[in-house]
Amino acid sequence: MVKQPNPIIEFDHFSFQYYSQAEPTLRDINLKIYPGEKILIVGPSGSGKSTLGHCLNGLIPFYYKGSIEGSLKINGIETRNLDIFKLSKMLGTVLQDSDGQFVGLTVGEDIAFAMENDCVPYAEMHTRVDRVAEMVDIAHVKNLSPYELSGGQKQRTALAGVLIDNVDILLFDEPLANLDPATGKTAIEIINDIHQRMGKTILIIEHRLEDVLHRAVDRVIVINEGRIIADMNAHELVSSNVLTSNGIREPLYVTALKYAGVQVTPEIKPGYIWSLDTSGVNEALRRWNRSVVTPPPAPPGPALLTIDHLSFSYDGVRQTLEEINFTITEGEMVSIVGKNGAGKSTLAKLMCGFEKVDKGAILYKGEDIRHKSIKERAEFIGFVMQNPNQMISKNLIFDEIALGLRLRGVAEEEIKERVEQVLEVCGLAPFIDWPISALSYGQKKRVTIASILILRPNILILDEPTAGQDYRHYSEIMEFLRQINETGISIILITHDMHLMLEYTPRAIVLSEGRLITDAPASVVLTTQQVIEQANLKETSLYRLAQLAGIEDGTQFVQHFIDHEKVAAR
Repeated sequence: MVKQPNPIIEFDHFSFQYYSQAEPTLRDINLKIYPGEKILIVGPSGSGKSTLGHCLNGLIPFYYKGSIEGSLKINGIETRNLDIFKLSKMLGTVLQDSDGQFVGLTVGEDIAFAMENDCVPYAEMHTRVDRVAEMVDIAHVKNLSPYELSGGQKQRTALAGVLIDNVDILLFDEPLANLDPATGKTAIEIINDIHQRMGKTILIIEHRLEDVLHRAVDRVIVINEGRIIADMNAHELVSSNVLTSNGIREPLYVTALKYAGVQVTPEIKPGYIWSLDTSGVNEALRRWNRSVVTPPPAPPGPALLTIDHLSFSYDGVRQTLEEINFTITEGEMVSIVGKNGAGKSTLAKLMCGFEKVDKGAILYKGEDIRHKSIKERAEFIGFVMQNPNQMISKNLIFDEIALGLRLRGVAEEEIKERVEQVLEVCGLAPFIDWPISALSYGQKKRVTIASILILRPNILILDEPTAGQDYRHYSEIMEFLRQINETGISIILITHDMHLMLEYTPRAIVLSEGRLITDAPASVVLTTQQVIEQANLKETSLYRLAQLAGIEDGTQFVQHFIDHEKVAAR
């Protein structure tokens, strides 16, 4: 009989309560993780999964203060007997908010930081930095400041900074949050490669369950309300109701199987699309596909916002955007997608007036708005930025959301009513009197969305609106956006979330290297290989499911799924 190794991480009746909270965030956690395991930790926003990570990397109790009960051991040592420096030599972390992790003046310096502390020879330092930078595809930005990078490039830099150090345990706190789909896929492959080649113990805390399951994991830990709800392998988990009953999005292909009347069981190996055995259910999938009727498209409304031969460069040398042309009509909901650095966020800044157009024009209801100020454009264009920390200026949630109305001179009685309404929609009602500093990154994101939604603009631009959101809050926000969209407000979503694009936006505008490469239905975009490769997108698992089932028109199958989802949602 093979002796079970000692756990590398062991929680024993472990509880933690922040001093600022009335109730514990983690309750009676019992969990053993063994050397070389690869563990995925999932749960809705506020479930305690990030707090669990903070307990492991020493941010609790050295930064976030609170009371601890029970035991947490790493390598057999009680963590409360270790300082944060010693912990950092045992466990490396990639944080969810990359900006909070940078210490170097350049990307290269930031990657090298841990080696500088360890007095690694200069020549070796350069070699290792170059190797890791190539591995995560940031060698070309090695001499830039981390703060000049796109969201995805920042995430890669933080990842490189952890990979450079030879620790036994690697903790990834939402590593995919700001990455485009193809880069996220690569990140999961890199993490998997590290796990297989180096035998590291890997912990991944992530909302994007299906994206992490691009590669195998040993176990999935589900946390909700501070407790461990499930500890299963991927096949058992997606065959159960644990995900849906705890507000976590199950993989799209699993949902499609259920729509087709298929009983999802561990026997068909449904934990991963690449392991799924459809041999006994292909006919059910084909029958369901034939039964779905696609409704005729709604006639387009009048033109609202027209981008006319727009070009822009930050430095006058390299074109960030070149010859962009498209029109947004009244009442549309559109996705703008593409790889990190493709120009998506820059396009939004130009629409809002944060940057000035070099060539071409932006027309609002046929009028060139180049001479309109940011304040004037804010009367009809609202913009929710990708990083919530760049938008927040007040200490309290209520004051932050009320700020725009107060600047417009709205009566306090009306402000109170509208703030309470939008807080309810965004899942923030219980926190109305909270300080913003007490919120998680995902909760801060919802505050910034609420602060713009409350102003009721004619065009709403959201940069990664669902990053860091669990499925329940994601659905609540998107359903609210769909409701206001149906009142005639046009919504532009800049996103890496292919689920969002498929489910909520009939049309997708795709950018690559500053150019518009296609403007087509979402189902077409995610089933066209050339577009997927050019724009760093990822083929939807629905298309792969159609192929497995022998359905010739995979694009139609994806569209049928979207149409069925819309009917089911209503």
